[in-house]
Amino acid sequence: MSRGAAWGTAAWGAGILALLVVLPLAARRGFGDRLATHWNAFGDPDGSLPLWAVVLVPTAIWIVLAAAAVLWRAARRWRGAVLVSCGVLLAGEQASIVRANLHHADWRDADSVTVGAVAAVVAAAAAGSVGMLASGRPASPAAPGQRPRMDIPAGERRVWLAYTENPWLYVLAAVAGVVALAALLVGLGDPAEPMWLLIVPFMCVSMAVLACSSVHVRVAERGMDVAFGPLGWPVRHWDAADIEWARAEHRTPTQVGGWGYRLSGLGTTVMLRSGECLVIRAKGKDFAVSVDDAERAAALLNSLAGTHTERP
Repeated sequence: MSRGAAWGTAAWGAGILALLVVLPLAARRGFGDRLATHWNAFGDPDGSLPLWAVVLVPTAIWIVLAAAAVLWRAARRWRGAVLVSCGVLLAGEQASIVRANLHHADWRDADSVTVGAVAAVVAAAAAGSVGMLASGRPASPAAPGQRPRMDIPAGERRVWLAYTENPWLYVLAAVAGVVALAALLVGLGDPAEPMWLLIVPFMCVSMAVLACSSVHVRVAERGMDVAFGPLGWPVRHWDAADIEWARAEHRTPTQVGGWGYRLSGLGTTVMLRSGECLVIRAKGKDFAVSVDDAERAAALLNSLAGTHTERP
């Protein structure tokens, strides 16, 4: 997956998530406490849910589908079709439900959704076909390269610093934070509604994504430190003596399963942008992080690790 395609996927996921949440919340003054969510064969409403459930159910389904499409390696071939078709279907159904309930104080008086539902299904099928055509084959993992070393004169100390960020992850964190804030404001207007079911999950998502949106990496005599997020916390540390080797390697989001903090067959990867990554092995486990000038960092780490190994 190219960098542009990956950013497009992230923007699509965030956009659908925002639509599912914002549509019913923005129109909440146009209907009652409950919304019709199920219609019988004659087009008459026969089931309802409170506003918080109308928001939470489709957003939860979308988050699970998006996570499965990104994390499940076997589904990568169908990722585009799944994300595009399911996103269109969920957004279309949500829009149909809101439109049917608009201007009706009682959910039993809601309009029919037959036309909107059929249109959403047709649009989802068409979008899924486009998504299948747009899905590309995942790139194969890069072969391990040689382990560079750096000559460090006696009495000198070397320090290597790097910083990488992903603006799209900032956007996703902001969208989740706005959803949590909107749910909080809605809950203040009607304390009887359990809006915390929206506030807590979206606030946690916002904080987790924000923590993985940027990294500060420092390589020095004591080893390597990777500080996460704009606040530089949390921090992961590896002692130089525990690092078996380090190398620079080209990796893509397709190889590691997406953006952010990823776990895959390649080990742990902090994927913030496609391209050069610093890869280390410590205590039998691999860790990689997207940084520029990774070759120099790997050479310094190999030299520091070798120095610790050679000491009596």
